[in-house]
Amino acid sequence: MEIQQTNDTKRGSFDAIEDGKEAGKMTYTWAGDSKFIIDHTEVNPDFNGKGVGKKLVLASVEYARANNVKIIPLCPFAKSVFDKVEEIHDVLSS
Repeated sequence: MEIQQTNDTKRGSFDAIEDGKEAGKMTYTWAGDSKFIIDHTEVNPDFNGKGVGKKLVLASVEYARANNVKIIPLCPFAKSVFDKVEEIHDVLSS
């Protein structure tokens, strides 16, 4: 599975692609220069149970670490991943 990121000055997304099909998508909106808000995560029903949503959240964490930015997980799914995985709390916006 490949995770592709699209990013501009206001918003962006992480897209999970497998065998040419969109497996899932997570969208975010920039809140200034140093943090972004994860506002929606969606998984194609054909890929349910394969950890696609979690992979998208973890891709956003990698991006945040690499670019020294913080994340505000407003999306209920993304928030649940942050609640369960303590090792990624370093990128949470306080």
